[in-house]
Amino acid sequence: MNIIGVIGALLIGVVLGLIGAGGSILTVPIFVYILDVSPVQATAYSLFVVGVAALFGAIKNAQEKLVDYKTGLVFAFPAFLGVYISRKFLLNLIPSQIFQINDFVLTKEMGIMMFFALIMIASSYFMIGDKRKVNSPKKINNSNIILIFEGFIVGILTGIVGAGGGFIIIPALVLFAGLSMKTAIGTSLMIIAIKSLFGFIGDLQNDSIIIDWLLLGGFTFLSIIGIFTGLYFNKFIEGNKLKKGFGWFVLIMGIGIILKEII
Repeated sequence: MNIIGVIGALLIGVVLGLIGAGGSILTVPIFVYILDVSPVQATAYSLFVVGVAALFGAIKNAQEKLVDYKTGLVFAFPAFLGVYISRKFLLNLIPSQIFQINDFVLTKEMGIMMFFALIMIASSYFMIGDKRKVNSPKKINNSNIILIFEGFIVGILTGIVGAGGGFIIIPALVLFAGLSMKTAIGTSLMIIAIKSLFGFIGDLQNDSIIIDWLLLGGFTFLSIIGIFTGLYFNKFIEGNKLKKGFGWFVLIMGIGIILKEII
């Protein structure tokens, strides 16, 4: 693993620890563009790295009583069902050549990266946007039905692109379940850990994905160091300002990936 990969692995954990979301959006691009891993394999690696790092973060938040287990499980069960279905079945249904227009051919790997870039751009909107609306938690009627539905959709997206989806989960927990922002972050890490690791189990049953455990183990270890670093500095840095700055960074990266794939 090169020095840029080491820094990237640490950064993923730091961002997850600081704001509870966003770090996973960097994992696939780092594996693909820096560590030369194929997009399909990179999404599998991302599920494991993000799942393990989020698990350590969730345990830390649980010790501080910042995890709502009941709400988390309502969201997590349909989410990891969606991830498993996506990784086990849907991903294999995508053809190696999606379509061709004249000399332009959209391959499966290009399609995954471009879809991932669109998810990055969407996530940047949630991170850059004004979050004052969600500062006053208030549980709404039929919130469990909404959480179950959104959990399944987030699970499908996670399975395809390998991102944790915290940028969608956290607003949903605050708006629909009435959780405070800090509890939503801790609960989000628990949900991300469950559904990501469950999705990775599906990948272990896929003979077309070969796991380099040495690379994956080293990368994950660095991300765990990063998440504890992020949790420590979370006490001193205002999360909203960091989230907005990271949102702009993700937006630029998303646009860059699209340009790289089509030019």
